[in-house]
This record gives sequence, structure tokens and C-alpha cells, in this order.
Amino acid sequence: MARSLDGLVLAPVADQAPGQVGTRTRFAYHERDGVVWAEYAGGDVVRGHLVGTREGDRLDFRYVQLKADGGTSSGHCAATVVELPDGRVRLEESWEWESQRGSGTSVVEQVTAHER
Repeated sequence: MARSLDGLVLAPVADQAPGQVGTRTRFAYHERDGVVWAEYAGGDVVRGHLVGTREGDRLDFRYVQLKADGGTSSGHCAATVVELPDGRVRLEESWEWESQRGSGTSVVEQVTAHER
């Protein structure tokens, strides 16, 4: 199993659709006893939260976010935790909106202190 996500900050490696998470979004992760949660903000997202579980290298969570235009959205995501050769963590995600139509994949990676 890859190392704990607790205390890590991750960011998308590419922008998603306008009004969603993007490379300026930062996710502050927490993990304890198989429970994962994070707060996130940046770019078009004013505030977001996710909560779920971790079993081995698999995450399963739901997310909800407030966008800069005042709209809210929510969805479900399943992710695989991967440890990169340089020791950083990557999440390979498959997500689906529950509050609107749409689904896709994304990748977020641990950022270094100077990238935060």
C-alpha cells in the first residue's frame, strides 16, 4: 500500500472543463483509519469538500463544491493511489457528476512546498 495521504497537498495536472477544478485548485488531504477527506479551493472553485474511504490503494469518495458563479455541484469518484518514482503521490481518478450530467477521468499529483 502506498503511503498515507494525511497532510499531503495535491493538484490536478491538467485543467478540466471551465467552472470545475483546474491546475490552480489545491486539495489538502487527511487520512485516518481508512477514512479520507479533503478540503479544496482555487481557480473556479471557491470551496470544496470530499469524504470517503480507502482500502489498500483504492479510494472511494463523494465530493461537493461551490463555484465562483455561486452554483454548487456534487459527484462520486473512485481513485487509485500511485507512488511516483520521485516519492510523490498521484491519484488516478474516475469521476461522475451526480448533480448534473457528465463523467471523466483526471489525475492529481502531490505538489511540493514551493508549488502550493
